[in-house]
Amino acid sequence: MNEQSDNAFSYEVRPSRLTGEVRLSGAKNSVLRLLAASLLTDEPVLLQNYPEALLDAKVHVEMLHVLGKNCQHTDDTILIEERCKLSSVLHWGGRSIRNTLLILGALTARTGEGRVPLPGGCKLGERKYDLHEMLLRRLGAEVWEENGHLCAVAPQGGLQGADIHLPLRSTGATENAILCGTLARGITRIWNPHIRPEILDLIRCLRSMGAKIQVYGQEHIQVTGVERLQGTRYYILPDNMEALTWLVAAVITGGSIEIHNFPYSDLEVPLIHLRESGARFFRGEESLIVRGGRCYPLEISTGPYPGINSDMQPLLAVYGAFARGQSVIVDLRFPGRYGYVEELAKMGLQYQIEGNLLRIRGGAPLHGAEVRALDLRAGIALTLAGLGAHEGVTLIADAWQVERGYNRFVDKLRQLGGNVRYV
Repeated sequence: MNEQSDNAFSYEVRPSRLTGEVRLSGAKNSVLRLLAASLLTDEPVLLQNYPEALLDAKVHVEMLHVLGKNCQHTDDTILIEERCKLSSVLHWGGRSIRNTLLILGALTARTGEGRVPLPGGCKLGERKYDLHEMLLRRLGAEVWEENGHLCAVAPQGGLQGADIHLPLRSTGATENAILCGTLARGITRIWNPHIRPEILDLIRCLRSMGAKIQVYGQEHIQVTGVERLQGTRYYILPDNMEALTWLVAAVITGGSIEIHNFPYSDLEVPLIHLRESGARFFRGEESLIVRGGRCYPLEISTGPYPGINSDMQPLLAVYGAFARGQSVIVDLRFPGRYGYVEELAKMGLQYQIEGNLLRIRGGAPLHGAEVRALDLRAGIALTLAGLGAHEGVTLIADAWQVERGYNRFVDKLRQLGGNVRYV
């Protein structure tokens, strides 16, 4: 951020038509995992296409520094080097992020023990960490809570490979099991994993560091432990949530945007829904060209990749708000995530919630209002609604939530003609 240095700011958004070109940054949901993976080696790790302005990434880098790493930024790269013996305890008094769970796994795998603050992040209903405790115990560690921290100690000789059966396709638990398994003795098999682009990105990075990982589709992942991992130079995949954001923004504002570095193969299912719901776009050589279109109602249900994940549904709800007719969204994983529609209702949205189901009666013009970003994806949904509103100024409190996951968002939005400023 250029104009603010802390979290006490809002966005003031006015109706705008977005046009121009934008390049996608490295994926927020990948880079945080790769930063955790850097704890598994004492050698340098260089990450390219690094989204240096992400607030969550900044918090993670500061955590790495506390643990004994030096992190240097140059353009869109970050070089991570170990300056002293790695600490197994994260002494941290700042804002916590959910990635502390992966830090715990990496520290326990590498040093034999770990102690981290209990995780923070978006409040999305019942997001507990029992699966992370379970997988660490399956690998032989003792796990307990103490004074607001989650602690783990591996047995003498380190973590021991085991079969880990996940009762649901958890992204975080899959990632943590992979991180722990890379340095565990023997073979770790992760059954019922969540296979999605960011997890495959983590696996590719770990393989470049010398990890032995095999993926058997959605059935299981097999990790054969090695004694140590080496450094690497790795290019982070583009952010598919940012890609979808600019696509939806172009349609609801009647704009025209060419999105460079577009991860087309990672978004095939959402793209089908959007094309059938009125979005007009064309595939370029390495870009997606969006030529506006007209929003039609859509019906979606969230689910594991390659389906529509829960992060996407607030964006698609806004899309439905601009469609004439009823749109239906079912989120079986995080039904508590519908809190943002109460904020959209202040802008004129008509809706109804029935258990896990959200009905949106679209077509009525939205207007500016004072609203609050309850979490990252809610914040971006409100921002898009303000850009596409018929009239008025939308003041979004707690807009720092958006910058947790969007790199240089305001700069990019202004370059596309978005009327937005910090307050």
